[in-house]
Amino acid sequence: MTTIHPHARQLAGEVASGALSRREFLTRATALGLTASSAYALLGLMATPARAQERQDGGTLRIQQDVRALKDPRSYDWPQMSNVTRGWLEYLVKYERDGALTPMLLESWDISDDATGYTLNVRPGVTWSDGTPFTAEDVAFNLTRWCDSTVEGNSMAARFSSLIDEATGQAREGAITVDDDTTVTLALSFPDVTLIATFSDYTAAIVPQDFDGDPLNAKGTGAYMPVEYEVGIRAAIEKRPDHQWWGEEVYGPATLERIEFIDFGTDPASWFAAADSGEVDMVYETVGEFIDLFDTLDWTRSESVTSGTVVIRVNQTVEPYGDVRVRRALQLATDNDTLLELGNSGRGQVAANHHVAPIHPDYADIGPSEYDAEQAMALLEEAGQTDHAFELISLDDDWRKNTCDAMAAMLRDAGMTVNRTVVPGSTFWTNWTTYPFSATDWGHRPLGIQLLSLAYKSGVPWNETGFDNAEFDSLLEQAQGIGDADGRAEVMGQLETILRDEGVITQPYWRSTYRHFAANVVGAEQHPAFEIHPYELGFVVS
Repeated sequence: MTTIHPHARQLAGEVASGALSRREFLTRATALGLTASSAYALLGLMATPARAQERQDGGTLRIQQDVRALKDPRSYDWPQMSNVTRGWLEYLVKYERDGALTPMLLESWDISDDATGYTLNVRPGVTWSDGTPFTAEDVAFNLTRWCDSTVEGNSMAARFSSLIDEATGQAREGAITVDDDTTVTLALSFPDVTLIATFSDYTAAIVPQDFDGDPLNAKGTGAYMPVEYEVGIRAAIEKRPDHQWWGEEVYGPATLERIEFIDFGTDPASWFAAADSGEVDMVYETVGEFIDLFDTLDWTRSESVTSGTVVIRVNQTVEPYGDVRVRRALQLATDNDTLLELGNSGRGQVAANHHVAPIHPDYADIGPSEYDAEQAMALLEEAGQTDHAFELISLDDDWRKNTCDAMAAMLRDAGMTVNRTVVPGSTFWTNWTTYPFSATDWGHRPLGIQLLSLAYKSGVPWNETGFDNAEFDSLLEQAQGIGDADGRAEVMGQLETILRDEGVITQPYWRSTYRHFAANVVGAEQHPAFEIHPYELGFVVS
């Protein structure tokens, strides 16, 4: 019998009254340990079937996607890396397209009312590809790795501060306990309701205890194995020879024999050409004007409403961006509605320069961003920077380039001197955290507090703004410990206000994202976090 967390029934009532969307309810209720089927039952709906639609056995599916250099998964910085390794390195929790968090290598979890105690129940019967059992020891090993803040680039450590000893930078003694082969308990030093959502993030791939740092050498629990990997060219995975996969009973069989990820560069025109000539069966993402162009093919279009976005930011450690007046001037001289229209063809929702989206359960509405070019120039004059030549750097692609072009034009219209620098992806992503003034895209996360912790907490690996604010950090920790998202929204409002008042980012819109795939392909629908699940893919039964 499923235990229903005290907040879950209240949340279901809020859906009934119209105060909460179904997506928000599913994310919040399942994060508390409610199963997806029980969550649907509370809403009076039928649970979404877990098994995939019928697919023919066999075949090779070709996907257009960047093939980036791999590294330790806890240091992944793009979903494309995980989409390949997801074939064999699986996850404790799966984030569904509708917002639900469902068990994967975990069978279930329970969270104490005060969110300081977690019980993780490991799914029985799972084996590694070499036939050895997957146990609670493997889960504890990965949790301990994630907590190691001494490892450069380990973004997971920033998300597990409730388990970490600040003095050592490692998991705190007694924080992670293996009770038996299928049970791990966590004792947090302060309340934190974000852990289950974090288990589903693309950086949380589960590796074996003999992991040597190279995912291509690692055994896994998934249905596939790597057979080819050439950075910038192609990657391929094939079904394991033994075809023994624990997930068949839960998700149905993994039907494809081979999946190829083919890198056609950053120009969407090359993606369309590959699709039009039959070189690929699906694309990672369809962008800008190419969405309409792909619609001319006999392909399926899939859309996802997301908290994915573009952030145009300055690095506060580089002058003149340490001056809040300069940062605020850049915000005030920019109209976010215009950036949405010109940068992303109007596909999405206008944002308000604080990186928490209306679809996040912990969103606080602090009103729209302000557009006042005259005030912007007054601030710039007060800062003594009216003669400064701003250099705005972006990737050479479609929507990110277009958005920066539009912002540069608006800054010039306000009276600023702006130079545009457009660089290829291989150059841009090598230096993305160090540019003084540039644009970065951030992917979807289930909770707003996750994004704020990843991007703006002092000293974390992905803090590309150089933002360092003790009040903000303190409020972040406070917000993490509030189990009720409505209560957390009040603190989130304070966090959002600090970000905007400090001029940390110009964050103009929330993206609706799209993916096209051939009419005979199934299981390829666009995921809000760009996840591709190999075991769901296949071809329709002919």
